[in-house]
Amino acid sequence: MEKQKKTNDYEDDDVLEPPINFSMVEDGIFRSGFPQPANFPFLRSLNLRSIIYLCPEPYPEENLEFLRSQNIRLLQFGIEGKTDPAILIPKDTILEALKILIDVRNHPVLIHCKRGKHRTGCLVGCLRKFQNWCLSSVFEEYQRFAGVKSRPTDLRFIEAFDIMRLRQCLYSIIYQYQGYGSNKRRLVYRDENLQKPQTMKV
Repeated sequence: MEKQKKTNDYEDDDVLEPPINFSMVEDGIFRSGFPQPANFPFLRSLNLRSIIYLCPEPYPEENLEFLRSQNIRLLQFGIEGKTDPAILIPKDTILEALKILIDVRNHPVLIHCKRGKHRTGCLVGCLRKFQNWCLSSVFEEYQRFAGVKSRPTDLRFIEAFDIMRLRQCLYSIIYQYQGYGSNKRRLVYRDENLQKPQTMKV
């Protein structure tokens, strides 16, 4: 009964408050900081299919309950929050998250970490490189969200990230071009037997 009441609360609340640092990356892809219960009605309005969560900490039970009520998949890629420059961002983890991000079967998708600045910024920055953005534009977008807490180590990671590794992994992907100017690129898997990401049960 209590669970049903909470679900109804999500559905009946007309106040649409986005999470901190929320923005649309492109059609079907969003980014933000960690969603709070007050943000649930807004998230519901996005009709999300998936959430890419970039922190190692367990997802709060109240958030998991909301995901269950909306049939949203949680895909966790645990990346430690870092202030020590000696701690490197795991390239393989970013690569795996990118594979999920560009698969339109997971859209609409929300990417988030804690504040939506560093880990989320690195993933979006690598996506932009895949989309052939010039590096200055990639950095400007990163810094717009990171603000005064912009990290040179993140910018170096984005610059050095070898996007050819992703292209080489996508031999079984067909390209679909839809809108978004003259070169909007969306991808969908053709080979259903590709290795699937670990999906957290919600």
